[in-house]
Parts: sequence; C-alpha cells; structure tokens
Amino acid sequence: MTPSTDPNDHAIDLRDVRVRLGNQNVLDGVDLQVRRGEFLAVIGPSGGGKSTLLRVIGGLLRPASGEVRVSSPPAFVFQDYRLLPWRTALRNVQLPHDLGRGNGGLPAREALKLVGMEAYCRYYPSELSGGMRARVALARALAQSGDVLLLDEPFAALDALVRERFNAELKHLHDKTGRTTVLITHSIREAAFLADRVAVLQHGRIIAVRETNGGGRVSAYTDGLEAELRDLLGTGDSTRLVREERPRHAWWWSVLPLVGLALGLLAWHLRADALQNPLLLPRPQAVLVALLRDAPTFLSALWVTARTMIAGALLGGALGVLFGYLLGKFVALERFASPYLVALQSTPIVILAPFLTLWLGFGTVPGIVVSAISALYPMLVAAMIGVRSVPRPDLELFASLHATRAQRLLRLELPHALPVLLGALRLGISLALIGAVVWEFVDPNVRGLGFLVNQAGAYYDSSRKFAAVLLLVLFGVVLYALVTALERWSLRHRPR
Repeated sequence: MTPSTDPNDHAIDLRDVRVRLGNQNVLDGVDLQVRRGEFLAVIGPSGGGKSTLLRVIGGLLRPASGEVRVSSPPAFVFQDYRLLPWRTALRNVQLPHDLGRGNGGLPAREALKLVGMEAYCRYYPSELSGGMRARVALARALAQSGDVLLLDEPFAALDALVRERFNAELKHLHDKTGRTTVLITHSIREAAFLADRVAVLQHGRIIAVRETNGGGRVSAYTDGLEAELRDLLGTGDSTRLVREERPRHAWWWSVLPLVGLALGLLAWHLRADALQNPLLLPRPQAVLVALLRDAPTFLSALWVTARTMIAGALLGGALGVLFGYLLGKFVALERFASPYLVALQSTPIVILAPFLTLWLGFGTVPGIVVSAISALYPMLVAAMIGVRSVPRPDLELFASLHATRAQRLLRLELPHALPVLLGALRLGISLALIGAVVWEFVDPNVRGLGFLVNQAGAYYDSSRKFAAVLLLVLFGVVLYALVTALERWSLRHRPR
C-alpha cells in the first residue's frame, strides 16, 4: 500500500514532546509525523528513548509537555509478547474482543490464519515456541480495533533465519492490511528493508528521518554471499513445538502412600497390644467395629460437620479474597487494617468461641462464623500477594487495551493469583474444618463429629472416640486431595 502524501493526513502527530524520568530527559523536544498507512522504523542506541517514544504514542506514558495526537487507539506487539498463560492461542487473540476493544479489528480466527497459526489455535503459550508466540502476539494486535500498529522489537529474541522470515511476512501483512505501523528496532538493515521511512533517535531527539524509497528491498536479504548462506541453511521456521516431558516415576512410586498407611496401622496395632489398655489406645479392629456398628450416627454427624465447614470455608474464602484484593490494591488500607488482622489471627479460635455464644447465641450460624474466621486469613494473604505479584508487563498490556478495573480484575489479576489462591485454599479448608469442630465442642446442640468425640470421652468409650477422630481425619484428607486435584487440573497448561 502506498502511503498518503498529504502532509495533513497524519495518523500520528507528535509536537515538542518531552518526557522526564527522574533527573534525566528521556525524550527532549521530539517532533514526529507518521502518515496514514505508512511503515516507519525507529532506530537508535540502547537507552536512547525508543521504547519510551512508543509508549507515549500508545498512551501508556504521559509526556511532561508537548502534544500527542493519534488517529485511533494503537495496538501493541511487545518484545516479550505478553501472552496470558491460562488462555489458548485463540483466546489470547480474542482478548481485545473480550475487553470490548475488538470492534473494527479482524476476527480472532482470521487473524490467526493471517499469521499462519490457525492450526495451533488450541495450544497454550507453554506449548508454543518463541516464533509461534510472536505470531500469536501479532495476531492479537491485528484483532484489535484501530489502524495504528506499534511494534517494540517483537523479533529481537528470535534467531537470524526466523527473524528474516518474519520480516518478509510482516512486510506482506503491512501491504495487505494497510495499517500505520511504527517499528522499534536495533537493526539498521531490518529498518531499511521494512520501512518507508527510518527515524534516527539519539539522546532523546530525532536527529534524522530518511526515506528508503524501496532501496532496502534489494539487499543482502536477496543478493550476495549472505543469501547464498541462507539458501544452504534453509528457510527459518518457528513451528517446532516445545513440549515439557513430565517425569515418569516407577510403579512403586504411586503405592508409597499405601505402604506408609499400612505401616502406620501395623505400628498402631503393635502398640495397642503392648499397652493392653483399651481406654488409652484401642486396637484398630475395635475402632473399625465401633464405626461400622453405628455407621448412620457417624454419617449424620459427618454431614453436620461438613455442612458447617463448607459454608464457613465459602464465606471465609469469599471475604478473604475481597479484603485481600482491597488491601493489595490500597497500601494505606493495609497499613490501617493490619494490626486488627494480626490480632484476630493471633487469638486462638477456642478463646473466641465463648464470646460468639454471648453475641450470636448457639446453633449452626455461629459455627459457620467460627469456621469462616478460621479460613479467612490464609485466603486474605494469598489474594493480597497474588494481586501485588501481577507482572507489570501484563498490567501494561491491559492498559494498552484500555481495560476497565473490573476487566483487569476478572481477566488478569484473579487468574494470575489462582495458583496462590488454590494453595491457600488447601490450608483454608483444613482450618475451616478445625473451626467447625471447635464450635461443636462449645455448643452441645450442634451434633457433629466434635460432639461425638466429646460424648465418647464422657462415657470413656475410646473406640467410639477414635472412630469419630478417624472419620474426621479421613474427611480432611479427602478434602485436601480434592483441592489438590482441582489445583492440578486448573494449572495443567501453565509452565511448571
């Protein structure tokens, strides 16, 4: 596509732009105009302000002074690609549409087809090579609305052959889509090959702008010894998948927990035989008989405990995530609330339970509150850490897509925090179960497993007491295993 020659038909117009970071002028009086449909390359030494210039054009950085006009919100292709690991290639390209920034852009599948990645639409970033990720990042930019494309050294990490191929494909895409394109690069040869004009940025100033007039199209890329060597090596390709092989353990690895359980039961049996005192330590057989003999009562008590624990874990988890998010986003709020949170966490739940009977009375509701308080703190800390550990490049990606606060929360911050939240949930459900049982020790009207332990102790029925404790332990282990399975399934496509 031939760019417009009308000097007033500018897609990008910068007038006397100045950016100061710390005590240094990164951009100092930059004037730059880019015509609609033009391909402009910006070259210069490292630290000269090239990426800063691109962020000013993209609206990610506000200049200290000067005027910036861009015809439409630009689409970015970052050097590190910034693909979300929990989304497939197709869903990464669909991100602008999901955020309401895809109207006018290419449909996701069409954009993937245009960059040769349609066959890999269901693959996750961890399953793609570097070149393939670059293609997906470019497809995401093509799926974004607007006619301005900003490229921040997107192919810098690729090997020479793949980079040559990408340059040819990028030139073809520009000719086909006609988008105004600004490329940041360190390669003079790449700039001359791709661009209609090349701007030289040095010490924060544009010191020269040169028309290529197509002169870079015929060069060592197509002529001479370098072309001959490239023919000998073959065409660079980026379609090799990088798959991580999961370690395979011997068959006996999976039976180790069963061996440990069997050894534990054997040690229990031998110790009980040695003591010869069922009040102190009943035999495993006696505990099993007690459990089976009164199975309906035990199952009914298990349901009471489980109901309280599940409600408390859900309530405490939800409140923990909510407050953790707020504390993670607002440091002043964390400083204000942290003494109270530490005091609450440091107070044993056994001490709080009697006070709750005074304030809330007896019944299931106070038990749920005790269980929720027990589960709240680990979820709160996990949410706060997860939100604060979102990589700055990902936040910048969502800023370039003009995502709202709610969109950033639901599509970036919570998915990013999911691993640490699931890890905290494993601890949270254990604490919620402890809280539910503690309440059953306090309130005799709530007849769960804690009540059965108390009752069996009052009647010196050690077999029944051990049966209730055993059932409680097994229930806790099952819950832990379920959350662990959920964690592995949810994070199965993320890098290890």
